[in-house]
Amino acid sequence: MDFNNWTLLAGSRPQARVAEVGQRMLAWNVPPSQLVHIPEHWLVYPEPEASIHYLLGLLYMGFFVVACLGNGLVIWVFSTAKSLQTPSNIFVVNLAICDFVMMLKTPIFIYNSFARGYATGHIGCQIFAFMGSLSGIGAGMTNACIAYDRYTTIAKPFDGKLTRTKALFMVACIWAYTIPWGILPLVEVWGRFVPEGFLTSCTFDYLLDTFDNHLFVAVIFTFSYVIPMSLIIYYYSQIVSHVVSHEKALREQARKMNVESLRSNQNQQSTSVEIRIAKAAITVCFLFVASWTPYAVLALIGAFGNQALLTPGVTMIPACACKFVACVDPYVYAISHPRYRIELQKRLPWLAIKESANESQSTTTETSAAPPASTPTANT
Repeated sequence: MDFNNWTLLAGSRPQARVAEVGQRMLAWNVPPSQLVHIPEHWLVYPEPEASIHYLLGLLYMGFFVVACLGNGLVIWVFSTAKSLQTPSNIFVVNLAICDFVMMLKTPIFIYNSFARGYATGHIGCQIFAFMGSLSGIGAGMTNACIAYDRYTTIAKPFDGKLTRTKALFMVACIWAYTIPWGILPLVEVWGRFVPEGFLTSCTFDYLLDTFDNHLFVAVIFTFSYVIPMSLIIYYYSQIVSHVVSHEKALREQARKMNVESLRSNQNQQSTSVEIRIAKAAITVCFLFVASWTPYAVLALIGAFGNQALLTPGVTMIPACACKFVACVDPYVYAISHPRYRIELQKRLPWLAIKESANESQSTTTETSAAPPASTPTANT
């Protein structure tokens, strides 16, 4: 069938066509039966050059390999190493699972890119968007739980240690919170999943101009972005405030006692390791905020702003940012988590990782007693 000669029928929705000689529009190679699933907004844009599709496809291939390798190692090592099987690290594994799921959908994008369009059709689009919804919202709430864990460990060390049961319950709550936001648009009870940009990726429909869809965008924006980001900011701001106040009190006490520091060398070493772990957690959470903020802004513009600002190329920027963060997350832990590095060194010596066993042992990740008030720790 020759799709190049489709025309705009009077009184019907726009259909893909050739606007000028030699210029194809987006969805030029999409069968008419599939066009109903594509927002009209994208059908007025010209088809990008084939090299753009191929470049994005190669980029996503790189994302896929790097993210699956990194997150796969995190899931394997944290799940099987006894020294890392702590309640707090259940959240680390859950975050790696979310990032891993996010990258498992990239073969759909890669296939679409090399086919230059909506090649996997409506079914592929629904799978892609459903996996993206679960992994994205799940990662956000997992980061919020990690922030809560750091807060309770550092700011309230005597209020009770996080147990394995509590951590598993919190993970179950994360998925109970997340799954409805994937199912509702999947079955089109509220919202729907549609292709976006170059029609090679899919997400929830933020372009449909109806009251129900505007309400859906506002609600999912609140539950998937505002709530986890607010929790992350609150808990880490409390940690910073606590540490600053605590260090100030130590300095004042040391000055009164006419000594340089109240900390022993062992406590200083332990605190240094814990600060590295806390920095890793803060970095991961910052990456989440940085990666999903562009997508949140894009959705709000599509639903409530000037849709003309949303060109196909613009929408690919936040999509790539999210995939990039899913690649970076596990390597942040590889760089900053001493016990994880020790385990990698034992299991994969050819990686040539050099980590001091003494430094790893100084980490108070799984101490049986509550940490002393004079030494804030991060429970990872």
